[in-house]
Amino acid sequence: MTTDEMMRIIEADPYANVTFTGGDPMYQPEGFAELAQAIHARTDKDIWCYTGFTFEQLLNNPRQRALLEEIDVLVDGPFVKALRDDDLIFRGSSNQRIIDVPRSLQEGHAVLLPLNNNLNYPLR
Repeated sequence: MTTDEMMRIIEADPYANVTFTGGDPMYQPEGFAELAQAIHARTDKDIWCYTGFTFEQLLNNPRQRALLEEIDVLVDGPFVKALRDDDLIFRGSSNQRIIDVPRSLQEGHAVLLPLNNNLNYPLR
């Protein structure tokens, strides 16, 4: 499927944001970066990305960092069954972090996304 074909599907739903997940997107960073650039250029949708890598690991790989720079929210770290917690929102195990990527890149370290009880999050 081409980027334009995916964009038609993404643009058809005015309410949904976008999530990159399963089959770790960071193993195909160029393709996902191209799609993320198109999403930000053509919509006001936020992009969430789930990865088994940590934010710090992604900073050190130029290809993965290029994708990271297009992401709004990163849920990082591998799922660890022993740390599973059904009370967590947007993640499966307590080692995983929900990171505000633009702010983290600006500050030079992982900044956790503040989530309120209504599951709203301030991004752009």
